Amino acid sequence: MKSLKNMVLVADSGSTKTDWRLLDDGVEIIQIQTKGFNPYYQNIEEINQEIKTKLIPGLEEFDVTAINFYGAGCSTAERQNKISSVLSTFFQQAQITVQSDLIGAAHALSGNQPGIVCILGTGSGSCFYDGEKITENIPSLGFILGDEGSGSWLGKKMVTDFLRGHMPQKSMKSIQQELHIDKETILEHVYHKTMPSRYLASFARFISENIDQKYFYQLLFDGFTAFAKNYIIRYPNFHETNCHFAGSVAFHNQKVLHQVARDNGFTIGNIIKSPIDGLTKYHIKSPKNP
Repeated sequence: MKSLKNMVLVADSGSTKTDWRLLDDGVEIIQIQTKGFNPYYQNIEEINQEIKTKLIPGLEEFDVTAINFYGAGCSTAERQNKISSVLSTFFQQAQITVQSDLIGAAHALSGNQPGIVCILGTGSGSCFYDGEKITENIPSLGFILGDEGSGSWLGKKMVTDFLRGHMPQKSMKSIQQELHIDKETILEHVYHKTMPSRYLASFARFISENIDQKYFYQLLFDGFTAFAKNYIIRYPNFHETNCHFAGSVAFHNQKVLHQVARDNGFTIGNIIKSPIDGLTKYHIKSPKNP
């Protein structure tokens, strides 16, 4: 096992995937991707198995001294401890810090500058970040009660309209020909299988790829508008600061997002697909930051 003084493992975890970066004295030496972890929906056994089979084999020769884990569903001490307890099983000598995906996005997008930080991926959320910490946060409430504009929200709306026939025939045919889904398949995944939000969000790519059809463009526009009204314009003085976005849904649909920004009077700053690159830079510049 390679033992060094400052070998830091940084992780950005959404409900779909987790990106891991190993830093050796501030130099990135390895990257690994596993399934996403959300302690709100998954038990310790599931998380443990994924780490054991997909992460540990790539790190066996390294002696990790610290872990900075940013994850969806990690907004409370109880759920942070759930992730920390699993990691400590495999990294017994490492100093482990678990924080929410929102603070991770804030570090990646805004660094030490204030701004409104937004996530539009499998789920959605936002916060006001003062350059050091989150000072205000509007709860997303998850894919059943909230998550407006997210991949799971978009997928849920699309499959509901599809099953009820509430979309143009052209869009119905596109779904039938490319996705091969039916009522039984959808209901099985949503009501009987684990991580239904991940399944619903899997349709976001299809929606983006068919944005030339009016139905799919409007679906994205309505989702982003709902996000803006629930997660951005409710912050005082939202029009006086930049709004940054992280997540594949925001990244792949920037044209629609910019139109919604113009319509609702907010200014878009940075848009990134995944926070991991920004988080890597953040921890390289500030290795002592948790």
